[in-house]
Amino acid sequence: MPKTLEGQITMEKTPSYFVTREAPARIAAMSRKTKLIVVVRDPVTRAISDYTQTLSKKPDIPSFESLTFKNRTTGLIDTSWSAVQIGIYAKHLDNWLQHFPMEQLLFVSGERLISDPAGELGRVQDFLGLKRIITDKHFYFNQTKGFPCLKKAEGSSKPHCLGKTKGRTHPNIHPEVVRRLRDFYRPFNLKFYQMTGHHFGWQL
Repeated sequence: MPKTLEGQITMEKTPSYFVTREAPARIAAMSRKTKLIVVVRDPVTRAISDYTQTLSKKPDIPSFESLTFKNRTTGLIDTSWSAVQIGIYAKHLDNWLQHFPMEQLLFVSGERLISDPAGELGRVQDFLGLKRIITDKHFYFNQTKGFPCLKKAEGSSKPHCLGKTKGRTHPNIHPEVVRRLRDFYRPFNLKFYQMTGHHFGWQL
């Protein structure tokens, strides 16, 4: 990490930290005062999105359904598949709470980041002890992508939207598979809501 002056905040992001078993102890060893921000979304949508991303790079991978189930007949979910495992947020949070108090973690809703980016970023600014500078006037909604974009990126006169790897159309997944996944995640989601004191509004 670069050296940080008084009044400065150094940020770094990696999607795998939250689900990497060794990460909390390593970060705590570096600094116990670190504030942690985690963007979460409906774990079922997240798993399908994860699969869509992999499919774009490896078109010959097995179907979503065959990767989801250990046993299709009994409906037993394969929790060793990373796309499923990552969405068991309560389990990962348990690991972080061994090293950091809840007050140092902020969970940002991926859904609200799309529907109300300024509102969610307001929560981030408050959490970091910053003045609320980013507001609604900094965003416009890109109908083609289905995502909000920054009207003007820092140090540029052009708007900034998510790259072409984001907002891909998801494959059609059989409703029964989605229902079984929702059943699987329900207890974990409820525990996660309880742990964070925050209801994310995911379909239960």
